[in-house]
Amino acid sequence: MISVTAADLGIDMEDPSGHGLYKWLLASFLIGKRIRSSVAVEAYRNLVDRNGLDTPDKLARRSHRDLVRYLGQAGYARYDESTARRLHCLATRVSGELDSHLIALSNGGMDVSTFRRWLLGFEGVGPKTVEIFMREAAAVLERQSTKGSLR
Repeated sequence: MISVTAADLGIDMEDPSGHGLYKWLLASFLIGKRIRSSVAVEAYRNLVDRNGLDTPDKLARRSHRDLVRYLGQAGYARYDESTARRLHCLATRVSGELDSHLIALSNGGMDVSTFRRWLLGFEGVGPKTVEIFMREAAAVLERQSTKGSLR
């Protein structure tokens, strides 16, 4: 597996809106699947760069059919239906919960290990996805949890 970084995808992990963390979570979700890294990267670029799904709200508003098509264009053939469903669930839940979790980190109401457990609660997110995500997000999350302020 090729090691892909947030920088490789043009993701600003320090984006104060939290969208950098969302984009890296989305990329980690795709990269963490049993699929070639090049296909996962192409799927990320198709979703975010070409179709503008750069926030969880935008992804959550897309139809299942659109997500299946975007994944198929990237080379997902075998798991496009289940991945599309899980992506929609991920985006919907992240849309409603990510900001509050980042705020809880910044004000000391949550620690990084609790945040990690929260991620594992998403359907389709397993230890590999969390490992990939935390590889780059851990430092950002730690800084937010010790800063005392998110924005």
